[in-house]
Amino acid sequence: MGAIARRGNHDRLMSLNLYLLRHGETTHSQTGGYCGALDPELTPAGLQMAQAFADAYQDLPWTAVFASPMKRTIATAQPLCNATGITPQLRDGLKELHYGEWEDRTPANVQQCYPDDYGQWLTEPAWNPPTGGETAVQVASRASLAIAEIEEICTEGNVLVVSHKATIRIILCSLLGIDLGRYRDRIEMPVAAVSLVEFGRYGPLLKRMGDRAHLPEALRNRAGS
Repeated sequence: MGAIARRGNHDRLMSLNLYLLRHGETTHSQTGGYCGALDPELTPAGLQMAQAFADAYQDLPWTAVFASPMKRTIATAQPLCNATGITPQLRDGLKELHYGEWEDRTPANVQQCYPDDYGQWLTEPAWNPPTGGETAVQVASRASLAIAEIEEICTEGNVLVVSHKATIRIILCSLLGIDLGRYRDRIEMPVAAVSLVEFGRYGPLLKRMGDRAHLPEALRNRAGS
């Protein structure tokens, strides 16, 4: 269900290392408000998070950088791109889940205004969307095309993908064979966290998930992260 394409050549000796980075802090990640199609900037702390990632990872030999075409993801990718000279490639398939009429609302407000839709979404988000928004299955479908393209373009090496909370969790569920309806229950993805999936002889292997060791303690401990 919504499975993301596997690698075709299992005899390849070199692996593709896919680093999935959630963007840095925004005002919506601080407040917990739903933010998919909205396009906020990073906060000053969010910009520091992006720089901290670049400082920690710039010496890795990077093959390419892909990002969702939103201000918060582009700004998160930029410090690493500046350090490495790599131009980020933007893909619509990496955008966040569209929250429809819930955009810019808090969970408490949504529960009050859309109780039936909210309850169905909490129970089974794979097939039940936010009011007027996207299901996890729809996000997995478009994200699968982006990941498949990346696998075609970058057959090996280290590739950075800068995306969003729900989208990264859905991608990981698809790659690892986890029920898409459980993406909110099984995977945590705080701001500026990086996960690593290695595509080798036997397909995708999760090597790291939700890692924030590159952030200074003060940034890791911010409320809402």
